[in-house]
Amino acid sequence: MTDTAPSFPTLLQRFFVDHLRQQRAVSPCTVAAYRDTFKLLLAFAEKRIGKSPTDVTLPDLNADLILSFLDHLERERANSVRSRNARLSAIRVFLKYAAHEDLTALAVIERSLAVPQKRHDKPVLGYLTRPEVHAIINAPDPKTWAGRRDRALFAFLYNTGARVSEAINLQVSSVILENAPVVHLHGKGRKRRSVPLWNETARSLKRWGQDLRDCRPDAYLFPNSSGGRLSRSSVRQRLDLAVDTAGRDVPSVKAKSISPHTFRHTTAMHLLQSGVDLTVIALWLGHEDTSTTHIYMEADLAMKEEALSRLQPVTATGVRYRPPDKLMHFLQSL
Repeated sequence: MTDTAPSFPTLLQRFFVDHLRQQRAVSPCTVAAYRDTFKLLLAFAEKRIGKSPTDVTLPDLNADLILSFLDHLERERANSVRSRNARLSAIRVFLKYAAHEDLTALAVIERSLAVPQKRHDKPVLGYLTRPEVHAIINAPDPKTWAGRRDRALFAFLYNTGARVSEAINLQVSSVILENAPVVHLHGKGRKRRSVPLWNETARSLKRWGQDLRDCRPDAYLFPNSSGGRLSRSSVRQRLDLAVDTAGRDVPSVKAKSISPHTFRHTTAMHLLQSGVDLTVIALWLGHEDTSTTHIYMEADLAMKEEALSRLQPVTATGVRYRPPDKLMHFLQSL
């Protein structure tokens, strides 16, 4: 007696509900990214092979279809190589799961798993010098409530290297400012880490605490004017204003592309240049794999090599698709 292999729709639903959410306990952001990948893939497959999502079988997800889908993402949807590779990673995770559930499709799965990631040139990381950082932190108007908040927020981002999502979701109870100042951050994949605060940052946060209208433990540390969560776009807008102001005294900031994430790169680079070990920087930033942190060492070396090349020797002369399909409806509901 042999067990019947589960259908593709059943496998995909189990993958999301049982494997991702219950067994791996991945973050909602990861679930959403995987969901969007399969919505795009199934919509593409329907046009390519003429099967509705609920009629697709696991062998249909062969290497040819996946390669065509990836090419479609780049050519027709103008996705970057990085986005293309992220979609492929999501498909691979599902296929590895499916390989344990349906042995009859193992040969097709193995060939599909062999589809390679696409190599691409990584941009040189942009980071700020210390004078540039301090100019931006001090740019917001201290006479206004929003200006004082922005000063505290920018100082916090530089000290901790926190992601914007971590900062805007930070609650008052997560910051300890007495004795040994520290902040407890909730990062990617629901991982928690503690980052020490410099005395200067602690003093800045104490001053900001006097301005907080809601000091309850679960209140946002950096709220908007209504006391709610500050949005990513608002942080970007406030930073743009600060950069414009800082550029009057430190013109070099105007020549750089600066986003809130630039603080994170800057923190890492300044720690590295101060002699801090990469494993410590990885813990500081919340990198699970230290290989991620190596990009800062590579960037630092690349910048030094560029500087060396400029140094002359002494002898030198001067449409989202939403078909009425049960499987697509399931993905939409995630």
